[in-house]
Amino acid sequence: MYAIIETGGKQVKVEKGQEIFIEKLAADVDEVITFDKVLFVGGDNVKVGAPLVEGASVTAKVVEQGRAKKITVFKYKPKKNYHRKLGHRQPFTKVIIDEINA
Repeated sequence: MYAIIETGGKQVKVEKGQEIFIEKLAADVDEVITFDKVLFVGGDNVKVGAPLVEGASVTAKVVEQGRAKKITVFKYKPKKNYHRKLGHRQPFTKVIIDEINA
């Protein structure tokens, strides 16, 4: 059984026992969180939401809060003596999917 949930403005396909990296959530490590925005539940019983599936939820356990690898953003305009170098590290939350309730 799998489900498609919405979190952090993105849609993520999840299965039981899967580890996923999502946008940072305000939750502590080892805390259990519930995703209520379930768009689709697949498997033996297929349920499609319009836009959300009624009564469906996905529970997950927070494993880690962290930041991704640093990326370099470099802006440059030729012949204008303009260049700018920036760095960015995107925060993330790593969760393990415990259960899909449909």
